[in-house]
Amino acid sequence: MNRILLLLFLGVFIPKISAQEYFPNNEGVQNKNNNYVVFTNAKIYVTPTQIIEKGSLLIQNGKVIGAGNNISIPKNCTTINLEGKSIYPSFIDIYTNFGIEKPTNNSNSGGLLYDTKREGFYWNENIRPEVNAYENFKYDQTKATELLKAGFGVVGTHIQDGIARGTGTLIALNNSDRSNRLLSNKITNHFGFTRSVATNQAYPSSLMGMIALLRQMYLDKNWYKNGNSKTKDLSLEALINNEKLVQIFTTEDKLNSLRASKLGKEFGFNYVLKGAGNEFERIEEIKKTNSKFIIPINFPEAYDVSNPYQADQMDLSTLRFWNQAPTNLKVLSDNNIEFALTTDKLKKLEDFRTNLLKAIKYGFDKTKALEALTTIPASILGKSAEIGSLKNGSFANFVITSGPIFDEKTILYENWVQGTKFVVNNIDTKDIRGNYDLIIENDSYKWKIDGEIAAPKSEITTANNKKISSKLVVANNWITALIKSKDTIKTGFTRLTGFVENTQTISGKAILPNGTEIKWSATKTSPFVAVIDSSKVEKPNVIPVTFPNIAFGNTQKPTQQTILFKNATVWTNEKEGILQETDVLVKNGKIATIGKNISDTSATIIDAKGKHLTSGIIDEHSHIAISRGVNEGGHNSSAEVTIQDVVNSEDINIYRDLAGGVTTSQLLHGSANAIGGRSAIVKWKWGLAPEELLYKNQPKFIKFALGENPKQSNWGNINPTRFPQSRMGVEQVFTDYFQRAKEYDEAWKKYNSNSKKDKTKAPRVDLELQTIAEIINKERFITCHSYVQSEILMLMNVAEKFNFKVNTYTHILEGYKVADKMKEHGVGASTFSDWWAYKFEVNDAIPYNGPIMHKEGIVVAYNSDDAEMSRRLNQEAAKAVKYGNIPEEEAWKFVTLNPAKLLHIDDKVGSIKVGKDADVVLWNNNPLSIYAKAEKTLIEGVVYYDAQKDEAQRVAVANEKNELIRQLLQEKNKGMITQEPIKAAKKEYHCDTLEQ
Repeated sequence: MNRILLLLFLGVFIPKISAQEYFPNNEGVQNKNNNYVVFTNAKIYVTPTQIIEKGSLLIQNGKVIGAGNNISIPKNCTTINLEGKSIYPSFIDIYTNFGIEKPTNNSNSGGLLYDTKREGFYWNENIRPEVNAYENFKYDQTKATELLKAGFGVVGTHIQDGIARGTGTLIALNNSDRSNRLLSNKITNHFGFTRSVATNQAYPSSLMGMIALLRQMYLDKNWYKNGNSKTKDLSLEALINNEKLVQIFTTEDKLNSLRASKLGKEFGFNYVLKGAGNEFERIEEIKKTNSKFIIPINFPEAYDVSNPYQADQMDLSTLRFWNQAPTNLKVLSDNNIEFALTTDKLKKLEDFRTNLLKAIKYGFDKTKALEALTTIPASILGKSAEIGSLKNGSFANFVITSGPIFDEKTILYENWVQGTKFVVNNIDTKDIRGNYDLIIENDSYKWKIDGEIAAPKSEITTANNKKISSKLVVANNWITALIKSKDTIKTGFTRLTGFVENTQTISGKAILPNGTEIKWSATKTSPFVAVIDSSKVEKPNVIPVTFPNIAFGNTQKPTQQTILFKNATVWTNEKEGILQETDVLVKNGKIATIGKNISDTSATIIDAKGKHLTSGIIDEHSHIAISRGVNEGGHNSSAEVTIQDVVNSEDINIYRDLAGGVTTSQLLHGSANAIGGRSAIVKWKWGLAPEELLYKNQPKFIKFALGENPKQSNWGNINPTRFPQSRMGVEQVFTDYFQRAKEYDEAWKKYNSNSKKDKTKAPRVDLELQTIAEIINKERFITCHSYVQSEILMLMNVAEKFNFKVNTYTHILEGYKVADKMKEHGVGASTFSDWWAYKFEVNDAIPYNGPIMHKEGIVVAYNSDDAEMSRRLNQEAAKAVKYGNIPEEEAWKFVTLNPAKLLHIDDKVGSIKVGKDADVVLWNNNPLSIYAKAEKTLIEGVVYYDAQKDEAQRVAVANEKNELIRQLLQEKNKGMITQEPIKAAKKEYHCDTLEQ
């Protein structure tokens, strides 16, 4: 099949290989041109930093022979004088889909597929490393012309579809010589975080699933490469064969760049990352990747905010990004991050130069801009000897300009690719701008010509300084002017024509209003000088970046403090109970001292008299701050995925949780499948990057699910085709996977126990079974979504069969029915305070559930499972007092110490005890009161929420939004292109949320 595609490609791509002399030519006389061409008297940019003044460039057969001031010019040489002109290397865009047809789904199946229909390839159809761009390529002359006009000479192109996308090819934009366009058929290997449109395969449906799939793919590649497989896999073979190509990962977001970089480093390599233009928002972390980048410059157009109601719907982060986006290139450059530029994502190619000049206006260095379009992309591809410069032996790819290439008024005349000229603007057009003495018959005038070279403007005044209306047109150095007569009574026009040979003196014919033909002449008295009105040159007012770069972000990352709380009511959650009028010293991120009359000269003192100090609230079950999917529902088990890969540090719900006193949460996979993904325990360190939010050395957890969700009861009519479809099917999934994981673990233990000489073929590393084996080995703990008593008992029975215990039942709304059995098994409960009747399997829920289980001796916690409820978990705890007469101190543990115990982190958090992490909250009232508000929330001694600061930030946010709206209105008044306001739509995840 590949050979057929290659032959088709050659038929389209190279229909006539006339440059190769052993091919016959039946379309004309074969004539090979070995002549030289030399360009003289030009300012030559051999590289962005190697510049030759009034130099010569010699080329032959599409290659650079030499560049310098003392070039020896051969006899068979055409000389082109470029006095006053500049020569630059043509641009390179290594990230395009040039000549590639947009992929489509040709499947006749309307439903989801759970297994591949392909034979001999990888088991997942989103993995397509065997796809080669050159086999699907067709030269697009129209698009090539657009790129040539923009200054590009070479492009890299690939199929922008799928997770493993296959190889890219390198193309010279030579519109004339088709035989030499293909510079490299395989030069790059591409990956991305998007599904392939060519498949209906359900897995992966989430970002975490895509990352897990890539991780498994690389493990499989190494396993296959070592000769362990009994079957042939063309996808893995292609992946192995393409290992030495440039590996490019399309991330399309700053956080995805961090994720891709981390994934690459797991397997010992560093991707070239195709970014999104928002790298400046996390520049410190971006720099630490040590990656090279490909950066788009598709800056957002201004928003039309003239309608105040529409403007009010816009999120501050959207307005701010419009303001800040043009700074991205400068910020990257200032941080010494190596990057190439791309035209990708632009609505129209003409915007590339406009946006690049805008970035330069915002401080991006012109030399760095040229490097990002020439030497750097060439270096990334390992092609520095061939493209990106005008060094000897490189392709003769260069542009000729009227002046500095990134000056707004500079004209691009020609773009030479492989020694073939492409005309953008006529280089022979003469610059007639300047001041002249104009004589028409016996009348004298002052003639000022300014504007653009190709579109000059005319201003004529009489001897007595009276302006006369005139219009001037220049085409192919022919000048045509229309001048209104001096007669104020009768309107007439004098028409001037003439050919420009010498810009110092111009002359020609004039036709007077009465039809009389006479001569005219104009003599230059002074040259044209561009005048810039400094009053119109506005310095961009750029809003400072915050961490995160949204409303209520920190202007600087917060730092650890020494803080002394004086005279507080301290809820210790320890045997000391609630202490009155007590001091607590926080130092080096820990609870340092608890007692009376504590002093520390280095501490910031907070008067906490009449206030309550507690440990931070811990939410055992949350779904906030997760990127692109809380469920990986493509399989009935997704144990290989982990929420740790997709923590979203930019979610405003983090700040809101802090305002509600929450310091730690477990971010759980949803309940779409019986065996879900691994969880992430996080501390809400607002402003820090995702990796810094992860709880250090955290215990291993995984989400399981029972009931309606994993058996797809409420998935509609299209989706419910995947096993299991019943509650007994869910049980069978557990039994099957645990048995397989047990056998998997035994196979590895046997293999690892063998001596070197006795080692047979290694078992395949299976991330899914490896994770489930950790449960059997008591190294990973289950948090299980549960409702109905029969299933609660079922999972405990399955666990006991495989000799482990279920750690936590979450929701567990029928736990009160089987509390004795739960106590016997040793499982904890993380439940709702008073949710019931929101679906059929919840009909028997009661608000006394938590207290009943607590009185049975079970460790009980209340969780949120909801972005809104997590902000008021203190009030949820109070409901244990209302419904179960639980003492206040014990009720408070439902959202602090007890969830810490369930998460196996109570040695560090959950109570106020000397040596524990200083994760504390200062309340203005009893924390169980509906009137209680968090005044300060600390994590490891860092204040991440301060109520007073919050009040000031609200004012600052309103002022900033007004300033941005003013700037946007100013853009519209200037006549700039605007777009409709965008209403920020934020997706809140719940257990059953599925990605579309």
